[in-house]
Amino acid sequence: MEVEKDPKKRGKGKTVLVVDDSPMIRKELAAAFLSDGFKTCVEAENGKDGIDAAERINPDLIVLDLSMPVMNGLQAAPQLRKMLPKTPIILFTFYAPGLSQMAVSNAGIDLVLEKTVPLSTLIEKAHELMRIAAN
Repeated sequence: MEVEKDPKKRGKGKTVLVVDDSPMIRKELAAAFLSDGFKTCVEAENGKDGIDAAERINPDLIVLDLSMPVMNGLQAAPQLRKMLPKTPIILFTFYAPGLSQMAVSNAGIDLVLEKTVPLSTLIEKAHELMRIAAN
C-alpha cells in the first residue's frame, strides 16, 4: 500500500543548521527549510558559532558557507564531522568551481552546491543525503 506524502512535509520533525555570514541568505534558507516542514532551523554566522550550535542542537542536516569570518566552512566541517559522523554536510557557496575535490572530501563534506542553484535543488539534495544517512 502506498501512502501519499505531502511534499511540503518531507522535513517533518527535522532540524537544520544553517551557517552563513550573510543574514539575508540565512533567512532565505531558513524560510525554505521551514516551509518544507523542518521543525527547526538554527542559524549561525560563522564556523565557530556553527560548531557551538551543533553541540547544542544535534542537527539532522548542516548547510555551510565557505567564505566566512572567524572560521570558514572548510575549517569547520572536519570538527562538525567528528561530532556528527552521520549528519549530512552541504557546502553552499559561490566558490564551488574553484574548490579542490580532495579538500572537500578531506573536510568530511558530503556535497558542494553553488549558491546559484534554485533553493528547491538544495532542499531535494538535502533529502537525498538524509535518506542515505538514515540507512
